[in-house]
Parts: sequence; structure tokens; C-alpha cells
Amino acid sequence: MDTQQNTALTRALTEIPGPLPARGVIHIAIRHTDRFTVVGNDLAQHPGLSTTAVGFAVRIQSLPQGTEIGIKALAARFPEGEKLIAAALRELEAHGYLQRARTRLPNGRIVTRTVFCNQPAAMLRPRVAAAPPQQAPAAPRVTAPVPASVPAPARGPALARGPALAPAPKPEHHAPLASAPEALAPQASAPEAPVPEASTPQDHAPFVPLVPTPTAPKPPRPPLPQPRELTPELERISTALLSDLHHHSPEFTLSEEHVHRLVPGVAAWLERDIHPDTIRHALTTNAPEPVKYPYQFVKHRLTVLLPPPALRTTVTPFQTCDGCERAFRAPAPGRCRDCRTGLAHEDQQAAA
Repeated sequence: MDTQQNTALTRALTEIPGPLPARGVIHIAIRHTDRFTVVGNDLAQHPGLSTTAVGFAVRIQSLPQGTEIGIKALAARFPEGEKLIAAALRELEAHGYLQRARTRLPNGRIVTRTVFCNQPAAMLRPRVAAAPPQQAPAAPRVTAPVPASVPAPARGPALARGPALAPAPKPEHHAPLASAPEALAPQASAPEAPVPEASTPQDHAPFVPLVPTPTAPKPPRPPLPQPRELTPELERISTALLSDLHHHSPEFTLSEEHVHRLVPGVAAWLERDIHPDTIRHALTTNAPEPVKYPYQFVKHRLTVLLPPPALRTTVTPFQTCDGCERAFRAPAPGRCRDCRTGLAHEDQQAAA
């Protein structure tokens, strides 16, 4: 195998045109036809990036759209460790190649989207508007020699009227060659088009950002849900639930003031017959890493994920009949239907 490789390399070197350098690298460039990625020299030769960062930039650039490129995802795909990958991603983020943005999904979940740009310097350049299509230059006008018998001032209006040509003179009346400059003098003295001293605003369009700024105002955030009645029992359970969140997830450490503000939202959940464990699971499950603002995050989930109110059904209680001691359902104590029927029949007989 080694001999075949050396033979192929030697044969490839002989096919390179021109003299080979005495030292340094010699490139054997074979054109790719599929599965290739274009990498610019500004990235491959970046003086401020380490070789590890450049390597991970090339790897990220070669991945298809939508591939996870987090630290754990890259560590599972490549042999480098998480610390080395994290340091390389921080370098790329510091030089503008990588950007991490938080986005809120329609279901209320906040996810982190990673954007990779192969030319971050190009995003800072002004975008020049496309120039309008230029018209083809008009064909040069050819005029006949000016005869000596026609005075020079008579040619001025004829030239100003348009492309109409003067009638061709007779051969015997041609002026000598020495008088041609004097005959063409009025044409040469025509005023030239003014040359602009400075570029106008139409020459260079203003800078247009790649991401347009939103024009419509954002709708106001919905308020924190409130219970119908904040009883002492609801307040006690809500305070205990919020104060205990950091035991289940250290990132949900809330201050005393934040707990006091969020108590009505938790009480609204409890008032809808939601178990405290269910509330805790809804607040802490599938949270972003890390949670930078736990108060805002908990407030958002309490507002967006609020369940509908429970449907309450009225149950008629059991009563004990005053006549026969039999149990029956009725909203108030009294007699059962059979006793009421028998008593009504006895009243009718007594009245007869």
C-alpha cells in the first residue's frame, strides 16, 4: 500500500504545471464534484482564532441545516471533550462567526437558536442598491464635411434640432482640408455635460441591516392570573411551593419579594384544583439552560400555561326521611316521596 501511494503521489507531482518550489507546501488540488464545503481564507487563516476554533467552524459549516450544534451534541459527534468544544465556541462567538439567540415558540417554550455566519465582516458592509439597467449608448452620428459656401453659424441650429443630417454637398464645392477645423469649431464649442463634484445619495444606498427592525409595536404581556379570593390557606401553600422550587432545581432560586409577587399566580392554579406537584412540574420541566431570569420565567409560565377552570357539578346530598327513616336525595331535610304521597292521600280522605 505504501508503494502504491508514493507512486501515485509522484505521478501527481509530475502533472503539476510549472517548476515546483524548493521548500514549503505543495498543493495537489483535485476538484470536488459532490460532498464539499466552500471555506474562505478569512476563516482558515484568521489570526485571532485558534486551530481548534477554526476546525470546529469548518465542521459546523459542513453540517446540514437544522443540525444541533450545542456543546453536548458536538461532544457526542466528535472526539473532543466538552471543555475544549466550549472554549472553541466562545472564540467563534467573540469573533462574530457564531451567535446564540433566545426565541419564544408559539407554545410559550423558550429555545436557544444558534446561527453560524461564514463571513461576519460582510454583514457590517453597506448594502448597495442594484443600479438601474443602463441603456445602450447611442450610435455616433456621422456628418458630412461642411461646404465652404455654407456659413458656420447656420450649422448650429441644425445640430440642435435633432438627428436630421444636412444634405450632402457637391464634390466640386468641398472646402480644403485646412478649413475643416474652422468649420467644425461651433460643434467643438458646445457646452459639455457637467461633471458631478461629489457622489449623490443615489450613488450609494444607505446601510440596510440584514435583519429588519420590527415596525409593529409588540402587544402587551398578559397580566399574572389572580384568584377569586386569596385565602390564608392558598397563600400559605403558594408561598411554600415557590420557596421550595430551588430544592428541585437550583436555577429556580427566587427572592422573598419575587415569591410575594408570584403567590397570586400559584393561588389561581390551586383554586382550579391543580395539585402542587403538577404546578411544580409545569414550572420546572423543559426549562432552558441556564435560566437567567427565574422570576420572569416562572411568571411567564404561570400566565401562559394556566389551565381552564374545573367544571363543578352539583351533587344533591342524602337526607333521612322524617317518617320512615329511609335515606333519599333532597336539597333539604323532610320526607321521602312515598311518605309525601301517602300523607297527601290521607289528607284527601279526611277532607272527603
